[in-house]
Amino acid sequence: MDITTKYLGMELRSPLVVSASPLSENIDNIKKIEDSGAGAVVLYSLFEEQIVSEQKDLYYYSSLGDISPEAQSFFPEQSEYRLGPDEYLKHIRKAKESVKIPVIASLNGSTTGGWINFAKKMQEAGANAIELNIYYIPTELGLSGSDVEHTYIEILKSVKSAVKIPVAVKISPYFSNMANMAHQLDNAGADALVLFNRFYQPDIDLENLEVKPNIILSNASSARLPLRWIAILKGRIQADIAATSGIHSGTDAIKMLMAGANVSMLCSILLKNGIEYLKVIEKQMTDWLEQKEYESVNQLVGSMSQLRNADPSSFERAQYMKALSKYKF
Repeated sequence: MDITTKYLGMELRSPLVVSASPLSENIDNIKKIEDSGAGAVVLYSLFEEQIVSEQKDLYYYSSLGDISPEAQSFFPEQSEYRLGPDEYLKHIRKAKESVKIPVIASLNGSTTGGWINFAKKMQEAGANAIELNIYYIPTELGLSGSDVEHTYIEILKSVKSAVKIPVAVKISPYFSNMANMAHQLDNAGADALVLFNRFYQPDIDLENLEVKPNIILSNASSARLPLRWIAILKGRIQADIAATSGIHSGTDAIKMLMAGANVSMLCSILLKNGIEYLKVIEKQMTDWLEQKEYESVNQLVGSMSQLRNADPSSFERAQYMKALSKYKF
């Protein structure tokens, strides 16, 4: 059974890719990810705020000139961060030395600015590609939707101008016209779109009366939204497509591939069951392929996309009406 696939110009041994998460903070984990059969690994994200903070600190302290050793003790310690920018670059190098699968660096930001130039350092450190995770929640009342879209495009163009390696863009579905936004990113040079980023919503701690972060791992139903949009976009844009969110089994991965994804990305299920659960998912996938007499994964990709579906309206409003009319209680 041939389960190889192509993504970001690279041939992967499997369409199962480990998405950005704490799993990739440890080199031993990255080795285990490779040993468990992943086609590639996306490293955990380096945030714009970390890079900007370091740049500001460097400028401030360098402007002070010669200072006493005692004063140096007031410098911010990199240990306060998960891993600072320099440590992240070292992590890329160590990962590349340790495994043969592609290592994709992840940049998480929301504005245009000097932090984008860090993408070039990621390339120099050996990253095979960059996943640009644009996590942007606009709150200005006077900011229009077109202004928000422009920000996304400018960030992508800035990164693309800084590097020669492929750049994937991970975005949310919250656009007035998702199809048009995908089209714009495609035209701006995105090598792949990663659908979708999950915006983690805050909660209120009633005991301490404070807002607190709240991370809820995905479940299988989370896959429905990216599945729909992958099917709609397949064949309409040139960029590759990666599916993420809600992929918890081999059949979940197969559905994403049939909709049109080049790869299916895993995170929550591995956080729950361990990295080696990748082997279980791969076996579920290959067992199904063999049972249905497929010879390769490539036969699957896009076979159930909107353009190749006998009923294209099934991904649009018509399906909404059918679902409601058939519901029984």
